[in-house]
Amino acid sequence: MFDTDTLTAVRDRFAHVDACPYQGPRIFFENAGGALTLKSVVETSGFFAAMPDNPGRDNPAGQALQRLIEEAKQDMRLFFNAPEGTVLVGESGTELIFRLIRTACMATPADGIVLSSSLEHPATRSAAEKWAQPGGKRHVVIAHDDATGTIQPAAYAQAVTADTRVATILHTSPVTGMGVDVAGVAAAIRAVSPDCFIIVDGIQHAAHGRIDISGYDVDGYVISPYKCFSRHGYGVAWASDRLAALAHDHLVGAPGEPWELGTRDAGAYATFRDMVAYLDWLGSAVSDAETPRGRIEAAGAAIHAHEASLTQAMLHGTGNLPGLAEMPRVTIIGGVDNPAREGLVCMDVEGIDAGDVVEKLNAQGIRTHIRKADHYSGNILQPLGLPSAVRVSLCHYNSEAEVARFLAAMQDMLN
Repeated sequence: MFDTDTLTAVRDRFAHVDACPYQGPRIFFENAGGALTLKSVVETSGFFAAMPDNPGRDNPAGQALQRLIEEAKQDMRLFFNAPEGTVLVGESGTELIFRLIRTACMATPADGIVLSSSLEHPATRSAAEKWAQPGGKRHVVIAHDDATGTIQPAAYAQAVTADTRVATILHTSPVTGMGVDVAGVAAAIRAVSPDCFIIVDGIQHAAHGRIDISGYDVDGYVISPYKCFSRHGYGVAWASDRLAALAHDHLVGAPGEPWELGTRDAGAYATFRDMVAYLDWLGSAVSDAETPRGRIEAAGAAIHAHEASLTQAMLHGTGNLPGLAEMPRVTIIGGVDNPAREGLVCMDVEGIDAGDVVEKLNAQGIRTHIRKADHYSGNILQPLGLPSAVRVSLCHYNSEAEVARFLAAMQDMLN
């Protein structure tokens, strides 16, 4: 867990870290719905929102914006650890997932399979379902493990066939909070279908750990920066050289057949740079790493360790407060001591509606969220027989004191 000085320095870099401009003082345990925003991102957004010039125009501002975009793309490669391939900005993470999956489905041979898992967010599941049939393929969905709230490489290994053309992987579930061994799943797929196009939804994972595309052997990876300390309004994707070379939407005659469509917001690129700069700073605060990538990796390791300590406190208690695992009527989705957990606890409280739990916590200034068995979360909750659940999502700027206040509120609610 971060020491006091480091955590204070971390929290000072985020806007609205302990108070909402509409609600007043509050604890933010709704990070899976969108992380807090860096103050530097807020400032950068305002500056570039006022910029009238288009990137690349033959004037000082246009040339400066173009240089910024190119520098930001290098920062994206650094963040992803992806020296090869293409990085691109789009409307949102979901939109980019649809584009990558559609391209892979339509540009690969028919009479094959598109492989997904039931763990996945509807972004990948919907895109795979929508584009499998027009691409002449069958969509196969592998069942995840309800008990652990994740899926193992072995499940993919049992389902993959030599004619699997496209496969999707969820890096971390926004409902259960459990991570997936992306490299292990990719290896299981490639052992049977080496030319399969593998596309990863990293939207929930990005804020909670390290991304290492060079170590995954996949073809696409997508994040939503608003869930990783930046802002709404754009998504970022990486595509391998072979995926980027497939037939895709672009202006006819455009040099290099680019993936980005229309004039992009230079401020999006600039705010991504702010996020990378923050991770570089954090890495320098927690390690002696000498390279930017080394500092980003150190930051990721420190984030993961801090959040693991917080979730352990939430589950097993802190001070004289019992943890959720010791509270009667509380059931933890995915199990209590699950090593795949990444900064999120999802729970059911017997006898109290999930919406009422969220409302009672919110009345005490503790922001959580309800997940319903709808098109977003029904794939996780329906097999468990739950109409809804309470999601408590942490991030590395949260503190043990905030966890203690949450546990005290839960204890009062259950008494």
